[in-house]
Amino acid sequence: MTTEIRVPTLGESVTEATVATWFKKPGDRVEVDEMLCELETDKVTVEVPSPAAGTLADIVAEEGQTVGVDALLGNISELGNAGPEEMKPRSKEEDGEKVQQKSEETPDAGGDTIDVMVPTLGESVSEATVATWFKKEGDTVEADEMLCELETDKVSVEVPAPASGVLGKILKGEGETVEAGGKLAEMTTGKGAAPGDTGGAKPSAPEPAPAQTAAPDSGRSDVEDAPSAKKAMAEAGISRDQVTGSGRDGRVMKEDVQKAVAAATSAKSAAPEAKAPPRAPVPADDAAREERVKMTRLRQTIARRLKDAQNTAAMLTTYNEVDMTEVMALRSQYKDEFEKKHGVRLGFMSFFTKACVHALKEVPEVNAEIDGTDVVYKNFVHMGIAAGTPQGLVVPVIRDVDSKSFAEIEKEIGEKGRRARDGKLSMGEMQGGTFTISNGGVYGSLMSSPILNPPQSGILGMHKIQDRPMVVNGEIKIRPMMYLALSYDHRIVDGKGAVTFLVRVKEALEDPRRLLMDL
Repeated sequence: MTTEIRVPTLGESVTEATVATWFKKPGDRVEVDEMLCELETDKVTVEVPSPAAGTLADIVAEEGQTVGVDALLGNISELGNAGPEEMKPRSKEEDGEKVQQKSEETPDAGGDTIDVMVPTLGESVSEATVATWFKKEGDTVEADEMLCELETDKVSVEVPAPASGVLGKILKGEGETVEAGGKLAEMTTGKGAAPGDTGGAKPSAPEPAPAQTAAPDSGRSDVEDAPSAKKAMAEAGISRDQVTGSGRDGRVMKEDVQKAVAAATSAKSAAPEAKAPPRAPVPADDAAREERVKMTRLRQTIARRLKDAQNTAAMLTTYNEVDMTEVMALRSQYKDEFEKKHGVRLGFMSFFTKACVHALKEVPEVNAEIDGTDVVYKNFVHMGIAAGTPQGLVVPVIRDVDSKSFAEIEKEIGEKGRRARDGKLSMGEMQGGTFTISNGGVYGSLMSSPILNPPQSGILGMHKIQDRPMVVNGEIKIRPMMYLALSYDHRIVDGKGAVTFLVRVKEALEDPRRLLMDL
């Protein structure tokens, strides 16, 4: 019995992904729920577990290929069932017959010219930009070897060679826009274009050539490097031989390329070449010292959507400041006991989350959204907590935070923050938020105006705590102060409501007992 491996649900509004890595190869034994491969979307990484125990029969979607939701990735032959014919061991005589038959079918003189076409880019995606060519004209390529990388609004799509041969003419250079089904390049196939062929071989003696090409001299010809590593090598201008792979079976990962580039840079700086004394630059030299880099499709999309948020909402920001003395004293008094009982540290985010929930109850329009001509009031609070990661800013959502305790909030913030940094958040965990908190203070920001996260109507910006002289009961005292900023959609939230919300947050933080008394 054969079980199909299919692409799981990728999240709301995500229709396609790229096969990043296969952890198993055809013929390998697998157990139920053992990870088979990893898919990459524009935001998260999705692991695909095995639906059954057995043997991986075949792989339908190779690494670098773009697949849609519920697309077929491969097949598993359950234990006790034979796999497909190509997975059965063959004798040397059978292999020899196949090689001889293939040699007879291949034309001897000159190769056929085939087109390298733009693959299917996914639903509603009609064009892409040529980001990187991994090969140049005249290079020898193997079947399924990556030729170039295309970028769409959401994902990167790698284009493999349709056959073995020589890359002829490149019709679309880097930075050019191509349409789905468009022609990228031409390549020559056949024996006349095979590597190592001098053109003097006789048709009647084809056996030696297959024998030589069948044994790879590197011992790793069946190991496909990570797509991100290939792109990084192309951008850095280094060859595969200069990088030591740390992945499975010597697979080169992106981190390996970064290490190789760093090593080469440090070697150059250790032995600097003698240079003539630099002359002072003049304005005419400025253009030569500039670097112009075309924005990626993903960055263009991010820029467009951020601007759309500004253009769609009537966005306004109101400010206030909060004295953090009482919160800091309360945290200092109970943090050890809190951590001992709940197993998690007591931070400031739980206080701010609770304060926002308290204020949202009084000003519900800040927790609402506009849908056409309707205002949708949310009778729950799904709090988005912005988190910085190596890949960029993500906003995991803590659901029903209005019914959670301080300990539950701290645990969930810590757990989702770790998963965000590891790139393990699912699309569902970053959707459905009704209000967002962004803490720029961890980076040292003193004041900012956060941008709304549509379709939400409010976002609170936290900032660094700074000691400042303040007048308290007619006396000047040094107090730990923080500026707060509330950006809101003026179409649905009036100025009175926005100011009231921010004052309620300020009052709850300056006197945390108000949270207990629901004042």
